[in-house]
Amino acid sequence: MIRILHTADWHIGQTLRGYSREHELRSVLRGLEEIAVERDVDALVIAGDVFDSQNPSGEAQQLFYETIARLSRSRPRMTVVIAAGNHDAAGRLEAPRPLLEAFNVRVVGNVRRREGRLDAYRHLVPIADASGSIAAHVLAVSYPTAACLPNLTRLDGEGISPIITGVRNLYSELVDALNTSLHGLPWVLTGHLHVAGGIESEGAERRILVGGQHAVPHDVFPAEASYVALGHLHRAQAVGRETLRYCGSLIPLSATELPYRHGVTLVTLDGSLATSEHIPINRPVPFIRLPDAGDIRLSELGDHLTALALPTDLPLEQRPFVQVRLEREGLSPGFREEVDRIAEGFPVRIVEARVAARPDAVKVPTDSASTIRLSDRDPEDLFKLAFERTFGSAPDASHLDVFHRAQAEA
Repeated sequence: MIRILHTADWHIGQTLRGYSREHELRSVLRGLEEIAVERDVDALVIAGDVFDSQNPSGEAQQLFYETIARLSRSRPRMTVVIAAGNHDAAGRLEAPRPLLEAFNVRVVGNVRRREGRLDAYRHLVPIADASGSIAAHVLAVSYPTAACLPNLTRLDGEGISPIITGVRNLYSELVDALNTSLHGLPWVLTGHLHVAGGIESEGAERRILVGGQHAVPHDVFPAEASYVALGHLHRAQAVGRETLRYCGSLIPLSATELPYRHGVTLVTLDGSLATSEHIPINRPVPFIRLPDAGDIRLSELGDHLTALALPTDLPLEQRPFVQVRLEREGLSPGFREEVDRIAEGFPVRIVEARVAARPDAVKVPTDSASTIRLSDRDPEDLFKLAFERTFGSAPDASHLDVFHRAQAEA
């Protein structure tokens, strides 16, 4: 039996409206270490976006390497597998690979080819069980850049998205090349991309696939994989099948992620059978919506902040993040500055002031200078807009899954 801890989207170095997240990340990364020890984990898989920036600060890199060192000390036999995400500079992440391998850490960046053939063995990571015997493998794949998906121009005339075909071919080629090296053992794939049907976090996740393609269908991943460890979407969720999962981020990375249950996913391999358990990690800092439901007038904000009854001497890094939902009526153009002025007297950090939508918010622009061409609009955005106008609510994951499958076939 093998236990794999699936995590992703650490986004070390991220700030939220200028506020550092280092205090929170240090706390949740210690929580991750405790889970690895308590659950007797054999491998830790980080499915991309270790850093928030391709040029992370010295402080961000220090936190990352401190975490890796602590994990190595607390679980010396545990294998750590790191795949680069779209926020990571793959080459920078891979640079200390020879040193990290001495600590049983494997880093996989961009796909490489030799004379046109995939250098597949760079992606193969054996996982040992408690006895030291190899009992499973991880096939680590980073965010698929254009360079990772060759022959896109040739694929363009085949009637389906060349990006989807390219991603499908990449995984198929990798599995075919490594098939004899797997020795019949169970294996886990990683992926850092948007799979159709996955629920996004508004304003927090880039639409990342090359060529304008937003998402791939879940069947691009070979069905023989016991489990597919995904990164990029910040909400923990299964997509397409129970063994194809996003573990979600460790902390809320935007105000829209307030209701998520952030944490990690523990995957247990019993032979080729995989079961998963989402393990929440407590938030070091509260993330509060005011009010709990509905909207408030700006004049009522001070009363709601007073009702929180927070200690006035809270250090900045421990102050709650607050999302304010405001009624539109009576708001002046400078309402955001007024929100900040009111909040100055309270130990909080305002990260969003959202105004209630107009009842007639969906309008066709009449000024030709402001008209947006249909070809400039993302098809999914148009689908969501049409769905909400027709049914009065946003589409859920099942609706989006059908839309993406139809889009892929169109």
